[in-house]
Amino acid sequence: TIESLIKAGGFDCLGHPRRGLCLAFEEIVDRTLERRREHDAGVVSLFASLEPEEEGQAIGFGDTRIPIPDTEFDKGQRLAFEKEMLGLYISDHPLMGLEGSLGRLTDCTLAELRDIDADALGVGGGIGGGAGGFNNEGQIRLAGGVVTDLSRRYTKKGDLMATFVLEDLQASIDVFVFPKTMAEYGALLDDDAIVVLKGRVDMRDDRVKLVCMEIQRPDLALDGSSELRIALSPNALTDTKVNQLKRLLTEHPGGSPVMLHVGEKVLKLPAEFNVDSHRGLVGELRVLLGPKAILS
Repeated sequence: TIESLIKAGGFDCLGHPRRGLCLAFEEIVDRTLERRREHDAGVVSLFASLEPEEEGQAIGFGDTRIPIPDTEFDKGQRLAFEKEMLGLYISDHPLMGLEGSLGRLTDCTLAELRDIDADALGVGGGIGGGAGGFNNEGQIRLAGGVVTDLSRRYTKKGDLMATFVLEDLQASIDVFVFPKTMAEYGALLDDDAIVVLKGRVDMRDDRVKLVCMEIQRPDLALDGSSELRIALSPNALTDTKVNQLKRLLTEHPGGSPVMLHVGEKVLKLPAEFNVDSHRGLVGELRVLLGPKAILS
């Protein structure tokens, strides 16, 4: 129980790191129980008899205090324990600070996926859609997030498949990984793993889902230090476009440096043009400069 409370953050108010408490709590409990048994049996040590009794503390309990190691779990492990103990992230989120890096590898957010209109996708074949009924083949999208509620199981044919919930900072969506894809990419799936996947939108049962086709485990950099790389064609650098680019960059101030790839030259813009490279900026840059303007 004590270990679970530590991992869930129940003792954070004491000011000690969670990993340090996990390393020390068993010895603290053992010492405390030993002293309590001695106290209940009327055993008092020489040193205990010299200690002043504090209010609410039995004589002889002072030596139960041991140093707490000043060491902490890394962010991923700490949040994984929170999710295991509580069912959700409390103190942070695995994607916090990585939104921009992840956004440059995807073409939509999970919230945007969930709001997809079936008619816009051409999902419904209509009542007169023929023998096949409704056409459930949707758009192919790139989405990213954290793997949660991962479940592996075998089909009736004995092939391994998986289902999981892909979660980002705003929304979540169910994902199906069928045997063929599982055989190729299944090793990349773990609970709390950050992934980018290519999937087909499925609208059956009036609920948006993704049928996974490919999976990546990207190496993401914190947005505060990651660079936003923009490819520009020298022939497209009109005064109007340059002014629009300046306006977009200044409207999204942040900590990410901006690198311009103009032909074979790479130019680093002054710090005054550093940006917060979240999806809003990336999307606007793609509209202004083209879908291939943002380099990974």
